[in-house]
Amino acid sequence: MGSASSNARDRDAEGRARNARPRDGLGRPLPYGAEGVPRQPEGIVRAPQESVAEAQELLDAGRPFHAHEVFEDAWKSGPEEERELWRGLAQLAVGLTHAARGNVTGGARLLRRGAGAVEEWAAGSGRERPYGMDLAGVTDWARRLASEVEGGTAVIDAAERAPRLR
Repeated sequence: MGSASSNARDRDAEGRARNARPRDGLGRPLPYGAEGVPRQPEGIVRAPQESVAEAQELLDAGRPFHAHEVFEDAWKSGPEEERELWRGLAQLAVGLTHAARGNVTGGARLLRRGAGAVEEWAAGSGRERPYGMDLAGVTDWARRLASEVEGGTAVIDAAERAPRLR
């Protein structure tokens, strides 16, 4: 049977399974004890303007995986009528993450799925610039990047290719 393994799992303060391994700027797990980037705390309730500003800072720093966690908090804690907006933005951030990791198929798929979700939310809500965000510009960015990723001509630098949310 080989080596013994531990069934112990990393858990948060509430006892939920939560991987405590350090992560790099693109959210990839690193070995325990390695120097990682600071993790985004989960479950933070922010005002929408704060979510947009914090996510933009993380995107600009080349940390789209961490920006997705900010968007995920907004979708889970925000008003029901905005959940699809925030979920779509989280998908865009994860799409950029996958693209920067070299996952062509997953990156392009999530960029397009997120763009579609954001576009659909904007059409249904009649709000094209919620919290100052340029949703049309963001969806155009996502679709252009998805096509470029599929072309496979260059490595995607997450910081250089970060969208401008506003």
